[in-house]
Amino acid sequence: MSLRVRMRVALPEAMRARDKAAVSALRTTLAALDNAEAVPVDEADSRGPALELSPVGAGATEAARRELSEGGVVDIVRAEAGERLEAAARLTAPAHADRAARLRAEAAVLLRFLDGHGTP
Repeated sequence: MSLRVRMRVALPEAMRARDKAAVSALRTTLAALDNAEAVPVDEADSRGPALELSPVGAGATEAARRELSEGGVVDIVRAEAGERLEAAARLTAPAHADRAARLRAEAAVLLRFLDGHGTP
């Protein structure tokens, strides 16, 4: 089972368990993966043809999305975990201890998904 599929399966389980750190980490990371596959603005024809030449019908405005390899997915998940760990390290004030702990917990969730895909 691919990393993305395992994360998508884990999201509703985390929601049922009311695991806020896992839900947050999984939602934002899955969104980052979806964003990475979006059609870049420069590839999409922003001006388009004249109205009378526009395609009509279901799917006429669909653009093919990029498809990430499993390695690309691993890289994004690793980057998301790394961002959380870096942000937690910057939160040194005692007033931010709860936020730093939550960021570390979110990173731990993502790093567990990377087990078997190489070390982060």
